[in-house]
Amino acid sequence: MDANQISVNHWFRTDDVPGAPGPKREIVGYGANPPRVRWHNDTIKDAKLAINIVINYEEGSEKTFAMGDAQNDGMYELPFDVDDQRDLAKESMYEYGARAGIWRMFRTFDRLDVPVTVFGAAVALMRNPDVAKRIKERGDELVGHGFRWIDHYEYTREEEKLLINMAMDEFEKLGLTPRGWYCREMSVNTRELLVEDGRFLYDSDYYGDDLPFWVKINGKSHLIVPYSLVVNDCRYIMGTGFGAPSDFVEVAQRTALQLLDDGDDAGRMMSIGIHPRVTGNPARMHGLAEFISWAKEQEGVVFLTRGEIADQFIEQVPRPE
Repeated sequence: MDANQISVNHWFRTDDVPGAPGPKREIVGYGANPPRVRWHNDTIKDAKLAINIVINYEEGSEKTFAMGDAQNDGMYELPFDVDDQRDLAKESMYEYGARAGIWRMFRTFDRLDVPVTVFGAAVALMRNPDVAKRIKERGDELVGHGFRWIDHYEYTREEEKLLINMAMDEFEKLGLTPRGWYCREMSVNTRELLVEDGRFLYDSDYYGDDLPFWVKINGKSHLIVPYSLVVNDCRYIMGTGFGAPSDFVEVAQRTALQLLDDGDDAGRMMSIGIHPRVTGNPARMHGLAEFISWAKEQEGVVFLTRGEIADQFIEQVPRPE
């Protein structure tokens, strides 16, 4: 077979390569017939939109020269990189999140009376156990975010399995029991490992829907509770979105309004992703608080944790056999 024929066969494929590692791609989804789901908390019934706020707590677990990683992690306020040595400026930005930002978030969420989900890296919580204590006191949900804030695709299957177990052991020592999981970047093995482990109700390593859905992994039903990078504060510092808190507020409000009136009767979920080192800064936290106050005045909106969303979804769309 000549090179041109190989190229033609490649570009005219209509399905994934048989035996490709990792989960099957979910192209079709619910299509034109999503389930009619409604959400509730203690005071609001039959809400059409469930908003979930996710704090990504990673500070102190990121890659640094100080921890022997021979590199400085990204997601910095300025597009500067220091090579071959510690970047103390970048380290201090992460430290802001742990020292100041996370506590501003807790104060704001206490004042506005909203529950949150914390995507927590085990090492970050080990290094700042008062944050783990506050999560427990508030009754927030912890989702496993890895042993450290690292890309799981960089590791072998056995290494990743060890990392998941190490993280869960440390969470248990802190008195926290995740039912969900979200990597920094999952590998082709992650979801199979979670199902084999048996401790996880769901994972959120997926961006392809506005509703949870079931998948089959090695014959077992597993729930996906999708996440989003759209209403996410990474856009403040990665050059693809928010220049000011008002930008964040507008995107968040328009997202909520569309999901409340999306042309059908299906209820949906909305994810808001934030980081203490980013949204924990005063102006950005003020913008998030503005959105929360606005959303609480809208009919048909409820704030829930991801675990609550998973439980309420399962009540209405039971686990398939």
